[in-house]
Amino acid sequence: MKKKFLDFSLKLIKENRKDIDPVRLDEIRYGLEGFYLTVTKFIVISILALILNIFVEMIILLIFFNILRRTGFGMHAGNSYICLLSSSLIFIGLPFLAKILVFPLYLKSGLLVLAVIMIYKNTPADTSKRPLINKKKRDYFKFVTTLKCIIMAFIAMFINNNLSNLLIMAIYIEVVLTSPYVYKLFHLSYNNYLSYQVLNSNV
Repeated sequence: MKKKFLDFSLKLIKENRKDIDPVRLDEIRYGLEGFYLTVTKFIVISILALILNIFVEMIILLIFFNILRRTGFGMHAGNSYICLLSSSLIFIGLPFLAKILVFPLYLKSGLLVLAVIMIYKNTPADTSKRPLINKKKRDYFKFVTTLKCIIMAFIAMFINNNLSNLLIMAIYIEVVLTSPYVYKLFHLSYNNYLSYQVLNSNV
C-alpha cells in the first residue's frame, strides 16, 4: 500500500514537474513516506483508543508530546513496524496509567525539576539522517524546548488531575527519546553534528 501511494504521488509530481532534480525528488519521496507512516500510524492508534475509550487522553498526550518534539527532536524507531508498536504502547498504555496514578506533590515536583534539567541538557537530540549542524539553530531549539518544558511543568504543578499526569508523561517521553543512554541502548549515534565539525576541521 505504501509503495502504491509513493509511486502514484511521485508519478504525478514528475508529470507536472518534468525538470525536477533527482535529489529534490528523493527529498520529496522521504517526506511523502514520513507523511504516509504518520497518517497510517495515527489511524491505527486512534481506532485502538476509541475502542478502549481513551481517545481524548491519547490526543492530549500526543499534542503535549509533539509540542516538545517539534524543537527537541529525539530518536526514531529503526523501521515502521517497530515505530507502530512502540507508539501504540506509549500512546495507548500511558493514558490508562494517567487515569490511575496519583503523584504526591513532592514526587511531582522532583520529577518535573529533573525533567527540565534533562531537557535542557539533552535537547535538541539529532539523528544521523537529520544532523543539526547549525549551532545557532541548536541553541535556539534548546532554549525554546526548555522554555516549553518549564511552562508545561509549571502548569502540571498547579493542576491535580488526569491532565497533570498526561503533561508529566508527555515531558518524560521526550526526556527518554532525547537521552544519550537510550540512543546507546539502541546502538544509535548521538550528537551527529560533531562528525561534521570534525570533517570541517580536517579540511
